[in-house]
Amino acid sequence: MKIFRFLLYPFAIIYNVITKVRNVLFDLNMLKSTSFNIPVIAVGNLTVGGTGKTPQIEYLIRLLNSEYKLAVLSRGYKRKTEGFQLLNKSHSAEDVGDEPLQFFSKFNGINVAVDANRTNGITQLLWLVQPNVVLLDDAYQHRKVKAGFYVLLTKFDDLYCHDFLLPTGNLRESRSGAKRADIVVVTKCPNQLTDFEMKSIEKKLRLLPNQKLFFSKIEYNENLLGGEELIPLLQLNEEFILVTGIAKPTSLIKYLKERELKFRHLQFPDHHHFSEQDLSRIEASRKSLQSKNKIVLTTEKDFVRLKGKIDSLYYIEIHNSFLSNQNDFDSSIKEFIKNSK
Repeated sequence: MKIFRFLLYPFAIIYNVITKVRNVLFDLNMLKSTSFNIPVIAVGNLTVGGTGKTPQIEYLIRLLNSEYKLAVLSRGYKRKTEGFQLLNKSHSAEDVGDEPLQFFSKFNGINVAVDANRTNGITQLLWLVQPNVVLLDDAYQHRKVKAGFYVLLTKFDDLYCHDFLLPTGNLRESRSGAKRADIVVVTKCPNQLTDFEMKSIEKKLRLLPNQKLFFSKIEYNENLLGGEELIPLLQLNEEFILVTGIAKPTSLIKYLKERELKFRHLQFPDHHHFSEQDLSRIEASRKSLQSKNKIVLTTEKDFVRLKGKIDSLYYIEIHNSFLSNQNDFDSSIKEFIKNSK
């Protein structure tokens, strides 16, 4: 696979030229970029998938929801509808995408919408619900909207400074695109990250003087959710089926193995729409378990697509936690919003 991607190097050069020219045209205002009169915060990455955008958006929702009227705008990746959709209780993951539905189902008092055209999406939100703050999910490369604040995510063991452009590497644009960020968050860090390791990463990223760097980790809920009752994870002493349809399930698998849990893993592509054949395969695997409860465990994002389709289905909730300087991150976000008024 690596050899094949290396052979695609000439296409990566062409891709680099195209994305750089596009960015220069936006920087010179030769391509239109729309600003809005309310605080707009964009969360995204330079690489393809797996950096932890969903828990980062949820962190911002928890931080701001009690003080501001929030709206979250996403593309709604792999949804079957077109155009602008303001989520309501009748929508399914197929209609609006799994991540937007997760935000809508999980948090009270926020508005969630999907639109591939972020400019139109924000315009519609301002017309329909009048939010105080808009969070843009996975919109770092969406230059047609000029957000007031950019949060760039990069995974601890897959830093963008070590990567290369598509299709040879996984970068959506050149590493120089990181200059647009106000904050860079190194995500999915190990629990015990030393000051020396943090300083080493900071040197590699070569941030600008105005940019702030933070380090975060993923924390898992100790209880399995989604079923009729909570099941403490550490009491799951029988074999279960693990179903994942996310970009990089490595962290979850490592977490479960470290707790010496026994499971069979059925892996599907990111944002996978489960077919009847897939569901039959999962159900057959579940029934083949020798355990008493025959549990299927999945991620929260996959749960919104599998709910009601699989028996004994549970999910493990995750959230974002900063290793240090959490107050500095929080105050940076709130200061931006305050100064935007």
